[in-house]
Amino acid sequence: MQNFSVNQYLRAHIRTVPDWPAPGVQFRDITPLLQDAKVFRVLIDAFVHRYMDPAMRPDVVAGLDARGFILGAVVAYELNVGFVPIRKKGKLPFTTVAETYELEYGSATVELHTDAVKAGDRVLLIDDLIATGGTMMAGMKLLEKLGAQVIEGAAIVDLPELGGSDKLRASGLSLFTLLDFGGQ
Repeated sequence: MQNFSVNQYLRAHIRTVPDWPAPGVQFRDITPLLQDAKVFRVLIDAFVHRYMDPAMRPDVVAGLDARGFILGAVVAYELNVGFVPIRKKGKLPFTTVAETYELEYGSATVELHTDAVKAGDRVLLIDDLIATGGTMMAGMKLLEKLGAQVIEGAAIVDLPELGGSDKLRASGLSLFTLLDFGGQ
Protein backbone atom coordinates (compact mmCIF):
# COMPACT_ATOMS: atom_id res chain seq x y z
CA MET A 1 0.00 0.00 0.00
CA GLN A 2 3.08 2.21 0.04
CA ASN A 3 2.36 5.53 1.73
CA PHE A 4 -1.41 5.46 1.16
CA SER A 5 -3.76 5.54 4.10
CA VAL A 6 -6.35 2.77 4.14
CA ASN A 7 -8.99 5.29 3.06
CA GLN A 8 -6.88 6.54 0.12
CA TYR A 9 -6.14 2.96 -0.88
CA LEU A 10 -9.81 2.03 -0.88
CA ARG A 11 -10.85 5.24 -2.67
CA ALA A 12 -8.41 4.40 -5.46
CA HIS A 13 -10.36 1.18 -6.05
CA ILE A 14 -13.85 2.67 -6.33
CA ARG A 15 -14.96 3.12 -9.91
CA THR A 16 -17.06 6.14 -10.85
CA VAL A 17 -19.51 5.44 -13.65
CA PRO A 18 -20.87 8.68 -15.12
CA ASP A 19 -24.51 9.01 -16.13
CA TRP A 20 -25.63 5.72 -14.59
CA PRO A 21 -28.40 4.80 -13.95
CA ALA A 22 -29.55 8.22 -15.20
CA PRO A 23 -27.96 11.26 -16.85
CA GLY A 24 -26.07 13.44 -14.35
CA VAL A 25 -25.59 10.66 -11.77
CA GLN A 26 -22.03 9.77 -10.77
CA PHE A 27 -22.45 6.13 -9.71
CA ARG A 28 -19.89 4.91 -7.14
CA ASP A 29 -19.21 1.29 -8.04
CA ILE A 30 -17.72 -0.76 -5.20
CA THR A 31 -17.25 -3.98 -7.19
CA PRO A 32 -13.52 -3.29 -7.80
CA LEU A 33 -13.09 -3.37 -4.00
CA LEU A 34 -14.47 -6.89 -3.95
CA GLN A 35 -12.78 -8.48 -6.94
CA ASP A 36 -9.16 -8.04 -5.82
CA ALA A 37 -8.30 -10.29 -2.87
CA LYS A 38 -5.87 -7.84 -1.24
CA VAL A 39 -8.20 -4.85 -1.59
CA PHE A 40 -11.15 -6.89 -0.29
CA ARG A 41 -9.14 -7.94 2.77
CA VAL A 42 -8.10 -4.33 3.50
CA LEU A 43 -11.77 -3.30 3.22
CA ILE A 44 -13.08 -6.01 5.54
CA ASP A 45 -10.23 -5.49 8.03
CA ALA A 46 -11.10 -1.78 8.27
CA PHE A 47 -14.52 -2.77 9.61
CA VAL A 48 -13.43 -5.80 11.65
CA HIS A 49 -10.71 -3.92 13.54
CA ARG A 50 -13.23 -1.25 14.57
CA TYR A 51 -15.78 -3.76 15.85
CA MET A 52 -13.29 -6.04 17.64
CA ASP A 53 -13.07 -3.35 20.32
CA PRO A 54 -15.19 -4.64 23.25
CA ALA A 55 -17.05 -1.32 23.49
CA MET A 56 -18.07 -1.57 19.82
CA ARG A 57 -18.52 -5.33 19.53
CA PRO A 58 -21.95 -6.37 18.23
CA ASP A 59 -23.87 -9.52 19.12
CA VAL A 60 -25.01 -9.81 15.52
CA VAL A 61 -24.42 -8.11 12.17
CA ALA A 62 -27.39 -7.19 9.98
CA GLY A 63 -26.78 -6.61 6.28
CA LEU A 64 -29.03 -4.64 3.96
CA ASP A 65 -30.10 -6.15 0.63
CA ALA A 66 -27.97 -6.77 -1.37
CA ARG A 67 -24.40 -5.48 -1.11
CA GLY A 68 -24.73 -5.25 2.66
CA PHE A 69 -24.95 -9.07 2.56
CA ILE A 70 -21.47 -9.32 1.08
CA LEU A 71 -19.87 -7.06 3.67
CA GLY A 72 -22.00 -8.07 6.61
CA ALA A 73 -21.57 -11.81 6.26
CA VAL A 74 -17.78 -11.58 6.07
CA VAL A 75 -17.55 -9.08 8.95
CA ALA A 76 -19.83 -11.29 11.09
CA TYR A 77 -17.70 -14.34 10.29
CA GLU A 78 -14.49 -12.52 11.24
CA LEU A 79 -16.06 -11.27 14.49
CA ASN A 80 -17.47 -14.74 15.25
CA VAL A 81 -21.03 -13.43 15.56
CA GLY A 82 -24.22 -14.23 13.69
CA PHE A 83 -25.43 -12.56 10.50
CA VAL A 84 -29.01 -11.66 9.57
CA PRO A 85 -30.19 -10.43 6.18
CA ILE A 86 -32.64 -7.57 5.80
CA ARG A 87 -34.29 -8.36 2.46
CA LYS A 88 -36.55 -6.76 -0.07
CA LYS A 89 -40.23 -7.60 0.41
CA GLY A 90 -41.25 -11.14 -0.47
CA LYS A 91 -37.78 -12.73 -0.33
CA LEU A 92 -37.80 -14.24 3.18
CA PRO A 93 -39.64 -17.56 3.70
CA PHE A 94 -40.55 -17.34 7.40
CA THR A 95 -42.66 -14.93 9.48
CA THR A 96 -41.42 -11.37 8.99
CA VAL A 97 -41.77 -7.80 10.17
CA ALA A 98 -41.81 -5.16 7.44
CA GLU A 99 -40.92 -1.50 7.08
CA THR A 100 -41.84 0.66 4.11
CA TYR A 101 -39.84 3.75 3.21
CA GLU A 102 -39.98 6.45 0.58
CA LEU A 103 -37.80 6.54 -2.49
CA GLU A 104 -37.33 9.40 -4.90
CA TYR A 105 -40.23 8.01 -6.97
CA GLY A 106 -42.47 5.75 -4.94
CA SER A 107 -41.68 3.50 -2.01
CA ALA A 108 -39.98 0.23 -1.11
CA THR A 109 -40.39 -2.31 1.67
CA VAL A 110 -37.76 -4.36 3.50
CA GLU A 111 -38.37 -7.32 5.77
CA LEU A 112 -36.65 -9.20 8.58
CA HIS A 113 -37.48 -12.60 10.10
CA THR A 114 -39.21 -12.19 13.45
CA ASP A 115 -36.62 -14.47 15.09
CA ALA A 116 -33.57 -12.78 13.50
CA VAL A 117 -32.58 -10.93 16.67
CA LYS A 118 -33.53 -11.01 20.33
CA ALA A 119 -34.54 -8.13 22.56
CA GLY A 120 -31.39 -6.46 23.85
CA ASP A 121 -29.10 -7.71 21.05
CA ARG A 122 -26.44 -5.20 20.03
CA VAL A 123 -26.57 -5.00 16.24
CA LEU A 124 -24.20 -3.58 13.67
CA LEU A 125 -26.22 -2.53 10.60
CA ILE A 126 -24.13 -2.51 7.41
CA ASP A 127 -24.53 -1.54 3.77
CA ASP A 128 -22.27 -0.50 0.90
CA LEU A 129 -23.22 3.18 0.85
CA ILE A 130 -25.46 5.82 2.36
CA ALA A 131 -27.35 7.96 -0.14
CA THR A 132 -30.77 9.20 1.04
CA GLY A 133 -30.60 6.99 4.15
CA GLY A 134 -34.02 5.40 3.57
CA THR A 135 -32.89 1.79 3.47
CA MET A 136 -30.69 2.07 6.55
CA MET A 137 -33.42 3.93 8.46
CA ALA A 138 -35.93 1.20 7.57
CA GLY A 139 -33.45 -1.49 8.65
CA MET A 140 -32.90 0.26 11.98
CA LYS A 141 -36.66 0.49 12.57
CA LEU A 142 -37.08 -3.23 11.84
CA LEU A 143 -34.36 -4.20 14.29
CA GLU A 144 -35.79 -1.89 16.94
CA LYS A 145 -39.29 -3.37 16.43
CA LEU A 146 -37.80 -6.66 17.60
CA GLY A 147 -36.17 -5.01 20.64
CA ALA A 148 -32.59 -4.92 19.35
CA GLN A 149 -30.26 -1.97 19.83
CA VAL A 150 -28.52 -0.77 16.66
CA ILE A 151 -25.10 0.24 17.98
CA GLU A 152 -23.96 1.72 14.69
CA GLY A 153 -24.71 1.98 11.00
CA ALA A 154 -21.69 1.29 8.83
CA ALA A 155 -20.99 1.75 5.14
CA ILE A 156 -18.05 2.01 2.78
CA VAL A 157 -19.23 5.24 1.15
CA ASP A 158 -21.22 8.25 2.30
CA LEU A 159 -22.78 10.53 -0.31
CA PRO A 160 -23.37 13.45 2.08
CA GLU A 161 -24.97 15.77 -0.46
CA LEU A 162 -27.96 13.41 -0.69
CA GLY A 163 -28.69 14.06 3.00
CA GLY A 164 -28.95 10.49 4.23
CA SER A 165 -26.14 10.58 6.76
CA ASP A 166 -27.50 13.79 8.31
CA LYS A 167 -30.99 12.28 8.51
CA LEU A 168 -29.66 9.10 10.12
CA ARG A 169 -27.56 10.98 12.68
CA ALA A 170 -30.56 13.22 13.47
CA SER A 171 -32.55 10.05 14.26
CA GLY A 172 -29.89 9.12 16.84
CA LEU A 173 -27.99 6.53 14.79
CA SER A 174 -24.22 6.62 15.13
CA LEU A 175 -22.56 6.20 11.72
CA PHE A 176 -19.19 4.92 10.56
CA THR A 177 -18.14 5.30 6.93
CA LEU A 178 -14.75 4.81 5.37
CA LEU A 179 -15.08 7.34 2.54
CA ASP A 180 -17.25 10.20 1.46
CA PHE A 181 -17.77 11.53 -2.00
CA GLY A 182 -19.06 14.99 -1.15
CA GLY A 183 -18.96 17.65 -3.82
CA GLN A 184 -17.68 15.29 -6.50
